[in-house]
Amino acid sequence: MSCKTTTDISLQPNTDAQDKANWPAVFALSFGLFSLVTTELLPIGLITPMAAGLGTSEGATGQAITATALIAAGAGPLLVLGSGRLDRQRLVWILGIVFCAASLACALATSLPALLAARALLGVALGGTWAMAIALTMRLVPKNRVPQALVVVFTGVSVANVIAAPLGAYIGEVLSWRASFAISTLCACLALAGQILTLPKLPATLPPTITMFRTTLAHPAMVIGLVTVLFVLVGNTAGISFIRPFLETGAQLDGKTISVVLLIFGVAGFFGNLISGRISSVSAALGAGGGAMVIAGATVVLAGHGTTLVVVVAAIAVWGFGIGAFPVAISSWSAQAVPDQGETAGALLSAGFQIAIAGGAVLGGVMIDGFGMTAPLYCAGFGTAVGACIMLALGRPSERQRNPQ
Repeated sequence: MSCKTTTDISLQPNTDAQDKANWPAVFALSFGLFSLVTTELLPIGLITPMAAGLGTSEGATGQAITATALIAAGAGPLLVLGSGRLDRQRLVWILGIVFCAASLACALATSLPALLAARALLGVALGGTWAMAIALTMRLVPKNRVPQALVVVFTGVSVANVIAAPLGAYIGEVLSWRASFAISTLCACLALAGQILTLPKLPATLPPTITMFRTTLAHPAMVIGLVTVLFVLVGNTAGISFIRPFLETGAQLDGKTISVVLLIFGVAGFFGNLISGRISSVSAALGAGGGAMVIAGATVVLAGHGTTLVVVVAAIAVWGFGIGAFPVAISSWSAQAVPDQGETAGALLSAGFQIAIAGGAVLGGVMIDGFGMTAPLYCAGFGTAVGACIMLALGRPSERQRNPQ
């Protein structure tokens, strides 16, 4: 799940921006992120057929999500710190090649270890690209066009969040789960070709240091945000990673119906994203805490009463709205909490997201294998409720102190 917003644009100087906007390069970067996030989220709609095809349990197969997220969490900050003088144009191309190789390896995997290795490789491309996305965008256009460029780039992410799970489920039902990853490989190759054709040379600028990361982590508001992310995304990922097995056994939906239900989840999330931007301009803490509480309510209702299609659709739509709202709000929170450390705050928040996603996939796998189909959903309800309480009880007063009316 991705979390950058346009609130970051005022936090970093744009001293080497282009005189003219390089829109082809901006769109190429957007398509690359779209393809990466889509590939990251494909297993959500494919857990059951992937488990059957590889001869493993659904809980174990769900660790394909863990592998990507865990590696991405470390890859982003490490690339920010360690890429040195390497031209960012070359670095993007290298990450694009890694993405192509990882997608192809997923499509060809014949065992769970092979799949997990391929998904780990995908995490390198995902984490590295996410770490550089905003900084690259700011260098491709003049300063006054940065907001529009960021909207273009992260629209690709929003679209991926909407279509990845239902598209994967549909292709898996009509063709096979391997076909889904084969199509993602084609998208990866197209994204790389576009970046090779459009990205100009982007010499390295001064990267953040370890000291800057430590300074950012010393801010209490940043700690509140990261702890909230941990609880909310661990819970949410535990539930959503294994939603397909629940829908198959609870409401007894078939594959095509599940793909429609997941599409509803994604579309609701898109609207949650839009509305959260307005709420967060008034109170980011309220947006993040409220979004998390919405997820908690929806997942508990789904776990306890999700045996009919009407309840399933309603709960899934509310859940999608909540998780669509949360990343925008928590990203705004972090940007406002440490406005003088925007780049390091963004890298830490991105790493926090991926660590929480990895932990949630592990927890969900343990719960579904040990306690049944509803256990991951109850974990989602508990984790997101705790995260909501932390942000509303601690974050809201802190926000009022920073922004007295």
